[in-house]
Amino acid sequence: MNDKTEILDFDNSKFSILKTYGENLTSKNYVTNPAIGREKEIKEVILTLLTFEKSAMLVGKPGIGKTAIVEGIAYKMQRGDVPDVIKNHEIVKINVSNLLGDVEVERGVKDNKLQRLVSELQEKENIILFIDEAHLLVSRNTSNLNVDFANMLKPVLDRGSVKMIGATTTEEYDQYILRDRAFLRRFLKVEVKEPSTDETVNILMGTYPKFEKQSGVVIPYTDYQKEKIFRFIVDYTDEYRRIYEIGNRYPDISLTLLASAFSNAVFENCKTLNITHIFNAFRNSKNIYPDSIKKGIIEFKELFKDIIMEENANLD
Repeated sequence: MNDKTEILDFDNSKFSILKTYGENLTSKNYVTNPAIGREKEIKEVILTLLTFEKSAMLVGKPGIGKTAIVEGIAYKMQRGDVPDVIKNHEIVKINVSNLLGDVEVERGVKDNKLQRLVSELQEKENIILFIDEAHLLVSRNTSNLNVDFANMLKPVLDRGSVKMIGATTTEEYDQYILRDRAFLRRFLKVEVKEPSTDETVNILMGTYPKFEKQSGVVIPYTDYQKEKIFRFIVDYTDEYRRIYEIGNRYPDISLTLLASAFSNAVFENCKTLNITHIFNAFRNSKNIYPDSIKKGIIEFKELFKDIIMEENANLD
């Protein structure tokens, strides 16, 4: 339990838990669509939010893009591509860990952050609360405060005055949330499945411009070459080659490998991504079994021999 009381310098009448600890996803600058290929799940979540007295709970394996789906809804909101009822809403993400303990609103005067948030949500309109790792709200193993928070949320969820999107893994959903029937009935489960190989390739094709903008490094290859490179990355991060104890699933594990290639370019002060950066990211990956990497090195050199020769790359 976090017993520490935070002391903040603010005008108590204007202090906001949402602004202080929350991240407004609808005000983020999205370079690309963060939820490529997730139209079905996005529609399910939106339909749930439009259902009186119900909120949405995204459930799926780690690394498959549950948070990206929520960002995808925020992305659509920015573009007005949602039903009129929620066009003026904001999605605010808050971590449960930031809500533990008290906040000192004046010298010597404390206020419970959980209760303050619930009160603020009741007063505000057009707020959709997003809580990742939502199982922490009901997990007795973490803190009694979490149980209190779940109980505080139940009445406002019942009245429909607060809409919430939760996200948790399948294992934690079964272990914690299913046991709290009172909390569970406020939500409709939205199952998020791992994308297929082809879907993950499309995600990489749609996401790499974000990496380019963030790093200042561009991929100089044709779309055909990019897709070929991305398919190699996806093929070698599939479930038979990935180390489950370390790596996540599609698309996270593939995006991580691609991000490592960009990091290699940044480290060398390069403004373009070359085949060596991609090769080294693959060869040094800690998320793929060593035996698969050995086989992949041979295949990589054969698949991309034209680029290797053109760039005069030394991959030994």
